[in-house]
Amino acid sequence: MKVLVAVKRVVDYNVKVRPKADGSGVDLANVKMALNPFCEIAVEEAVRLKEKGVATEVVVVSAGGKACQEQIRTALALGADRGIHVETEAELQPLAVAKLLKAVVDKEQAQLVILGKQSIDGDNNQTGQMLAALAGMAQGTFASEVVVDGGNLKVTREIDGGLQTVSLKLPAVVTTDLRLNEPRYASLPNIMKAKKKPLDVVTPDALGVNVESKLTLVKVEPPAERKAGIKVESVEQLVDKLKNEAKVI
Repeated sequence: MKVLVAVKRVVDYNVKVRPKADGSGVDLANVKMALNPFCEIAVEEAVRLKEKGVATEVVVVSAGGKACQEQIRTALALGADRGIHVETEAELQPLAVAKLLKAVVDKEQAQLVILGKQSIDGDNNQTGQMLAALAGMAQGTFASEVVVDGGNLKVTREIDGGLQTVSLKLPAVVTTDLRLNEPRYASLPNIMKAKKKPLDVVTPDALGVNVESKLTLVKVEPPAERKAGIKVESVEQLVDKLKNEAKVI
């Protein structure tokens, strides 16, 4: 079984992001970039499936500028077999990414596609669901456990009411939640080996996909600073402030 894993290059989660002075976007100058944490979990799950003998090959794909190859190499160092880079400088929206991934899935004939449930920059939580719809594949989102049994897949999902287990038939799309696994660290020998693993570069045009953005970014600004709280002397004073100052009652 071939497993395809989508990964994304994002600002490192330890970095405090700031908008540009003109509000046209996020300032990425000299900012540390990293592999999206949910994508790391997806890579780890695919590698574990290979180690169990369930998967025969793990292919990592990422879309974006040339710098994305750094994150692909990171995934290769974690145990993936080869990488595919869809190179484009366009501002990619979830639907465009889903269309690119569908084209890669069709080309690679992957039986299982694993993605992080969301990226920590856009927080859209859309690409996996869109990919499943476009490709006509079953989907199991927010997975905290994945069990492959022949041509079937059992996915335990984290939902508001607790846990839900769904049974799917392959091919399928799975999006990973935090409790699915704990990603390993890439060892130095594996980092060196990753440099020699195959990495193919394609373009959206070669895949027959139009990635033109349908959305216009109006402005990026930081959230308003919260005012300091106050202490009240009595319940009556609290009610008075909620009613007359906050106007929430």
